[in-house]
Amino acid sequence: MSFAELSALLVLGFGVWFWFDSLKAREVGVAAARNACEREGVQLLDETVSGRSLRLARDADGRLMIQRAYDFEYSDSGFDRYRGSVVLLGREVAMLDITEHRNNVYPLFP
Repeated sequence: MSFAELSALLVLGFGVWFWFDSLKAREVGVAAARNACEREGVQLLDETVSGRSLRLARDADGRLMIQRAYDFEYSDSGFDRYRGSVVLLGREVAMLDITEHRNNVYPLFP
């Protein structure tokens, strides 16, 4: 096996690993968003999250890990949409924000 074939095989293997790791991380993000929506008494719309960013970051022990940020939409009445976000460090939830619906104050008289 030549060096070119070996390096192509390694790149392909890394790509497959990254794809499967991204699928697992997305599942963790969806579960975290769903649980947060249930706790807040709001509805997770579309039952999914969408990727916003991907970068390398260090965890509390100083290890280099992949940090993924996802956005999702939720509703408290069914007639509105709010944006939430979840950030994963590896496969652990590092930050989850679902407070936008609390910050919106509707005026009585527009």
